[in-house]
Amino acid sequence: MTIAEILAQQQYLPAIQQRTQQQSTAPEGQTFAATLKEFLSDVNALQKTAAQQAEKFIAGEPVRLHDVMIAAEKAKVSLDLLLEIRNRAIDLYREIIRIQV
Repeated sequence: MTIAEILAQQQYLPAIQQRTQQQSTAPEGQTFAATLKEFLSDVNALQKTAAQQAEKFIAGEPVRLHDVMIAAEKAKVSLDLLLEIRNRAIDLYREIIRIQV
């Protein structure tokens, strides 16, 4: 298998896997806090996009209904994931508190 064939196959990976592969070559200096902050900004951007799409649809602008629903579902799923990460972090914190020294 040649390098050109491997690179051609990477074009068809989902965007999140492409981003993960690109980040794996990034320097080791990125912390968990920076990653979490980036994820928060991504969730915020998806929420804003969904709200804008819904407002355009309500105002009667030429927006497809399925685009509005897709934007809303992306925002919902990303928020659900963020809430689950928060819940796991809280559970982890409580578990650490219970550790006897």
